Amino acid sequence: MIRVVVQTAAFDLAGEMERLSQISENVGGMSVFMGQVRAQGDGLESLTLEHYPGMTEKVLTTLAEEAGTRFSLLGCTVIHRVGTMRVGEPIVFVGTASGHRAEALQATSFLIDRLKTGAPFWKCERFTDGRKRWVEARDTDDEAAALWD
Repeated sequence: MIRVVVQTAAFDLAGEMERLSQISENVGGMSVFMGQVRAQGDGLESLTLEHYPGMTEKVLTTLAEEAGTRFSLLGCTVIHRVGTMRVGEPIVFVGTASGHRAEALQATSFLIDRLKTGAPFWKCERFTDGRKRWVEARDTDDEAAALWD
């Protein structure tokens, strides 16, 4: 079971974990990652994510399907928020379920590394002094994603 959602609302971490744990009695391992807006010591106030509706969901679904096949997953959930989020608010949830922990852990790492570089999101940071800055891609993210090739 693959579930991909792009939404403005915050997600229920406990509820999403419960949903994944109940997809099959064969689930023996689950892995969850939740990313949130972090303060960077430079007055960051919020992060606004824009996306290309339709294309974003398709890319995330393709990544989830690849993870499902590659790591023999029983279930996978990817939820990514768009819109404006303040420091401390959740941005992304990736949860995987498999028969064993190793596959779930690897699949979650794979998905986070790949969606950071492959999903069509654009991020704009807003600072307390009124500045705005579009976030550029990082070489370290590209390097992490390339390790899965």
